[in-house]
Amino acid sequence: MAIYKLQVNGKTLQADVEADTPLLWVLRDHLGLVGTKYGCGIAQCGSCTVHVNGSATRSCVYPVSAVGNSQVLTIEGLSEKGDHPLQLAWDEIDVAQCGYCQSGQIMTAAALLKQNPKPSMDEIEVTMNGNICRCGAYHRIRDAVKLASSKI
Repeated sequence: MAIYKLQVNGKTLQADVEADTPLLWVLRDHLGLVGTKYGCGIAQCGSCTVHVNGSATRSCVYPVSAVGNSQVLTIEGLSEKGDHPLQLAWDEIDVAQCGYCQSGQIMTAAALLKQNPKPSMDEIEVTMNGNICRCGAYHRIRDAVKLASSKI
């Protein structure tokens, strides 16, 4: 085991874990940041998406040893008061059903909007395609991302 100093949501945090521990489990089990969800464990569903240096990253397969000095952003750090344009659009469009995938969906969308503040519906569809919603709220997810892009 080793002590890893991580930059998470603008704070320096520590975790004493094995080098191959997935970032997901460090966030949830060692740092108490449970907004990032476990879905599949093989980077196929998107529930575990966080940002590493601004890029959407599947934390279930990303070893803590790869983080280094990178900035990690989780759903908890996206906005202090839950007022990020995506979070507001999610509420306005009434996206969530079960809500399990939502943090990963929002973090994927946030990375897109940071890179491309005014994406087309096709660009939204392509980006969000890798995130699974078991409830099938895909059309509302796309609409919410488009709405948020109009408010950024």
